[in-house]
Amino acid sequence: MSVIVLLLLASIIIAAGFLLAFLWSVNDGQLDDEVSPPLRMLHEDKPVTTKP
Repeated sequence: MSVIVLLLLASIIIAAGFLLAFLWSVNDGQLDDEVSPPLRMLHEDKPVTTKP
């Protein structure tokens, strides 16, 4: 029974870590780019050249 409690506490700590990392990235401005993703598909890729 104590193993279940330890696993539950470990999973809560890991989930809290991921939540803190997500909130940090949102507050840091990592998800603020709303302009370039829709325009990115309009740019053509450079042709791939292979050298023999």
